[in-house]
Amino acid sequence: MVLTDGEVVLRPIRLRDQAAWREVNRRNRDWLRPWEATVPPPGPGAPPAQRPTYRQMVRHLRAEARAGRMLPFAIEYEGRLVGQLTVAGITWGSMCSAHIGYWVDRSVAGRGVMPTAVALAADHCFHRVGLHRIEVCIRPENAPSRRVVEKLGFREEGLRPRYLHIDGAWRDHLIFALTAEEARDGLLRRWQLSRPGREPGEGGPG
Repeated sequence: MVLTDGEVVLRPIRLRDQAAWREVNRRNRDWLRPWEATVPPPGPGAPPAQRPTYRQMVRHLRAEARAGRMLPFAIEYEGRLVGQLTVAGITWGSMCSAHIGYWVDRSVAGRGVMPTAVALAADHCFHRVGLHRIEVCIRPENAPSRRVVEKLGFREEGLRPRYLHIDGAWRDHLIFALTAEEARDGLLRRWQLSRPGREPGEGGPG
Protein backbone atom coordinates (compact mmCIF):
# COMPACT_ATOMS: atom_id res chain seq x y z
CA MET A 1 0.00 0.00 0.00
CA VAL A 2 1.45 3.35 -1.07
CA LEU A 3 -0.15 6.76 -0.38
CA THR A 4 1.07 9.83 -2.23
CA ASP A 5 0.54 13.54 -2.60
CA GLY A 6 3.05 15.38 -4.78
CA GLU A 7 6.55 14.69 -3.45
CA VAL A 8 5.28 13.15 -0.20
CA VAL A 9 5.02 9.35 -0.19
CA LEU A 10 3.92 6.96 2.55
CA ARG A 11 4.96 3.37 1.91
CA PRO A 12 5.65 0.25 4.00
CA ILE A 13 8.92 0.44 5.94
CA ARG A 14 11.45 -2.15 4.73
CA LEU A 15 14.48 -3.98 6.06
CA ARG A 16 16.55 -2.49 3.24
CA ASP A 17 15.75 1.02 4.54
CA GLN A 18 18.18 0.40 7.40
CA ALA A 19 21.09 2.53 6.13
CA ALA A 20 18.89 5.50 5.20
CA TRP A 21 16.84 5.22 8.41
CA ARG A 22 19.97 5.11 10.58
CA GLU A 23 21.52 8.08 8.75
CA VAL A 24 18.41 10.24 9.25
CA ASN A 25 18.21 9.25 12.93
CA ARG A 26 21.90 9.97 13.48
CA ARG A 27 21.66 13.47 12.01
CA ASN A 28 18.51 14.21 14.00
CA ARG A 29 19.51 12.67 17.34
CA ASP A 30 19.27 15.90 19.36
CA TRP A 31 16.14 17.00 17.48
CA LEU A 32 14.27 13.73 18.16
CA ARG A 33 15.49 12.68 21.63
CA PRO A 34 13.10 14.88 23.71
CA TRP A 35 10.08 13.29 22.00
CA GLU A 36 11.12 9.64 21.71
CA ALA A 37 9.40 6.87 23.64
CA THR A 38 11.59 5.13 26.22
CA VAL A 39 11.15 2.08 28.44
CA PRO A 40 10.74 2.71 32.18
CA PRO A 41 13.29 1.11 34.52
CA PRO A 42 12.51 -2.53 35.28
CA GLY A 43 11.36 -3.68 38.68
CA PRO A 44 13.76 -5.13 41.27
CA GLY A 45 15.57 -8.17 39.95
CA ALA A 46 14.38 -7.70 36.37
CA PRO A 47 16.97 -7.42 33.59
CA PRO A 48 17.43 -3.98 32.01
CA ALA A 49 15.39 -3.36 28.87
CA GLN A 50 17.31 -3.59 25.62
CA ARG A 51 16.62 -1.15 22.81
CA PRO A 52 15.56 -3.19 19.73
CA THR A 53 17.78 -3.25 16.68
CA TYR A 54 16.45 -1.81 13.44
CA ARG A 55 15.73 -5.29 12.07
CA GLN A 56 13.88 -6.27 15.26
CA MET A 57 11.83 -3.07 15.05
CA VAL A 58 10.81 -3.69 11.43
CA ARG A 59 9.94 -7.33 12.10
CA HIS A 60 7.79 -6.29 15.05
CA LEU A 61 6.02 -3.63 12.97
CA ARG A 62 5.38 -6.17 10.20
CA ALA A 63 4.00 -8.72 12.66
CA GLU A 64 1.67 -6.12 14.16
CA ALA A 65 0.57 -5.10 10.67
CA ARG A 66 -0.22 -8.71 9.74
CA ALA A 67 -2.26 -8.99 12.94
CA GLY A 68 -4.27 -5.92 11.93
CA ARG A 69 -3.12 -3.81 14.88
CA MET A 70 -0.81 -1.39 13.10
CA LEU A 71 -0.02 0.38 9.80
CA PRO A 72 3.72 1.25 9.74
CA PHE A 73 4.94 3.66 7.05
CA ALA A 74 8.22 5.17 5.94
CA ILE A 75 7.87 8.78 4.80
CA GLU A 76 9.65 9.81 1.60
CA TYR A 77 10.06 13.35 0.33
CA GLU A 78 11.62 14.17 -3.02
CA GLY A 79 12.66 10.53 -3.35
CA ARG A 80 14.46 10.05 -0.03
CA LEU A 81 13.48 8.67 3.35
CA VAL A 82 12.81 11.54 5.77
CA GLY A 83 10.77 10.02 8.58
CA GLN A 84 8.32 7.50 9.88
CA LEU A 85 4.58 7.43 10.60
CA THR A 86 2.79 4.64 12.41
CA VAL A 87 -0.92 4.08 12.85
CA ALA A 88 -0.97 1.98 16.02
CA GLY A 89 -3.35 0.62 18.60
CA ILE A 90 -5.96 -0.25 15.98
CA THR A 91 -9.06 -1.38 17.85
CA TRP A 92 -12.28 -2.67 16.32
CA GLY A 93 -15.58 -3.66 17.91
CA SER A 94 -17.52 -0.76 19.40
CA MET A 95 -14.51 1.59 19.27
CA CYS A 96 -12.98 1.43 15.74
CA SER A 97 -10.10 3.72 16.63
CA ALA A 98 -6.32 4.11 16.45
CA HIS A 99 -3.61 6.62 17.20
CA ILE A 100 -0.94 8.11 14.95
CA GLY A 101 2.68 8.74 15.90
CA TYR A 102 5.32 10.32 13.67
CA TRP A 103 8.72 11.91 13.34
CA VAL A 104 10.44 13.76 10.50
CA ASP A 105 13.91 14.91 9.46
CA ARG A 106 14.54 18.43 10.75
CA SER A 107 15.91 19.41 7.33
CA VAL A 108 12.42 19.19 5.78
CA ALA A 109 10.44 20.57 8.73
CA GLY A 110 8.22 23.48 7.71
CA ARG A 111 7.71 22.27 4.14
CA GLY A 112 4.32 20.68 4.75
CA VAL A 113 5.66 17.13 4.72
CA MET A 114 4.27 16.07 8.09
CA PRO A 115 0.76 17.57 7.77
CA THR A 116 0.51 15.96 4.32
CA ALA A 117 1.64 12.58 5.68
CA VAL A 118 -0.80 12.68 8.60
CA ALA A 119 -3.64 13.75 6.28
CA LEU A 120 -2.87 10.88 3.89
CA ALA A 121 -2.79 8.35 6.72
CA ALA A 122 -5.95 9.65 8.41
CA ASP A 123 -7.91 9.70 5.15
CA HIS A 124 -6.81 6.13 4.45
CA CYS A 125 -7.90 5.04 7.93
CA PHE A 126 -11.28 6.76 7.73
CA HIS A 127 -12.25 6.08 4.12
CA ARG A 128 -10.55 2.77 3.28
CA VAL A 129 -9.78 0.95 6.52
CA GLY A 130 -13.08 1.95 8.14
CA LEU A 131 -11.92 3.46 11.43
CA HIS A 132 -14.12 5.99 13.22
CA ARG A 133 -11.66 7.88 15.43
CA ILE A 134 -8.00 8.90 15.21
CA GLU A 135 -5.96 10.26 18.12
CA VAL A 136 -2.59 11.98 18.22
CA CYS A 137 -0.89 12.28 21.63
CA ILE A 138 1.64 15.11 21.94
CA ARG A 139 3.75 16.53 24.76
CA PRO A 140 2.62 20.11 25.50
CA GLU A 141 6.19 21.33 24.92
CA ASN A 142 6.34 19.89 21.40
CA ALA A 143 5.26 22.97 19.46
CA PRO A 144 6.18 21.68 15.95
CA SER A 145 4.10 18.52 16.41
CA ARG A 146 1.18 20.50 17.82
CA ARG A 147 1.22 22.74 14.75
CA VAL A 148 0.78 19.66 12.54
CA VAL A 149 -2.52 18.62 14.12
CA GLU A 150 -3.72 22.20 14.47
CA LYS A 151 -3.24 22.77 10.74
CA LEU A 152 -5.39 19.70 10.04
CA GLY A 153 -8.19 20.68 12.40
CA PHE A 154 -7.77 18.03 15.10
CA ARG A 155 -9.69 18.83 18.29
CA GLU A 156 -7.75 19.25 21.53
CA GLU A 157 -9.50 17.05 24.09
CA GLY A 158 -7.45 17.63 27.20
CA LEU A 159 -4.39 16.58 29.16
CA ARG A 160 -3.45 13.05 30.21
CA PRO A 161 -1.01 13.39 33.12
CA ARG A 162 2.12 11.21 33.02
CA TYR A 163 0.66 9.38 30.04
CA LEU A 164 3.75 7.98 28.27
CA HIS A 165 7.39 7.28 29.16
CA ILE A 166 9.31 9.73 26.96
CA ASP A 167 12.98 10.74 27.12
CA GLY A 168 13.50 8.90 30.40
CA ALA A 169 10.45 9.96 32.44
CA TRP A 170 6.66 9.79 32.55
CA ARG A 171 5.39 12.79 30.58
CA ASP A 172 2.08 14.60 30.31
CA HIS A 173 0.44 14.52 26.89
CA LEU A 174 -2.24 16.58 25.19
CA ILE A 175 -4.78 14.50 23.28
CA PHE A 176 -5.94 15.61 19.84
CA ALA A 177 -8.64 13.69 18.00
CA LEU A 178 -10.88 13.55 14.95
CA THR A 179 -13.79 11.34 14.01
CA ALA A 180 -14.79 10.23 10.54
CA GLU A 181 -17.77 12.62 10.61
CA GLU A 182 -15.42 15.55 11.16
CA ALA A 183 -13.25 14.54 8.20
CA ARG A 184 -15.98 13.57 5.76
CA ASP A 185 -14.51 15.64 2.90
CA GLY A 186 -10.96 14.45 3.60
CA LEU A 187 -8.09 15.90 5.60
CA LEU A 188 -5.87 16.04 2.53
CA ARG A 189 -8.39 18.26 0.74
CA ARG A 190 -8.70 20.44 3.86
CA TRP A 191 -4.92 20.80 4.04
CA GLN A 192 -4.62 21.56 0.31
CA LEU A 193 -7.28 24.28 0.51
CA SER A 194 -5.40 25.94 3.38
CA ARG A 195 -2.15 26.19 1.40
CA PRO A 196 -1.60 29.13 -0.97
CA GLY A 197 -1.08 28.13 -4.59
CA ARG A 198 -2.23 24.54 -4.10
CA GLU A 199 -5.21 23.18 -5.99
CA PRO A 200 -7.47 20.53 -4.44
CA GLY A 201 -6.97 17.12 -6.03
CA GLU A 202 -3.32 17.76 -6.88
CA GLY A 203 -2.00 14.31 -6.05
CA GLY A 204 -3.77 11.95 -3.68
CA PRO A 205 -3.80 8.43 -2.30
CA GLY A 206 -2.15 5.94 -4.61
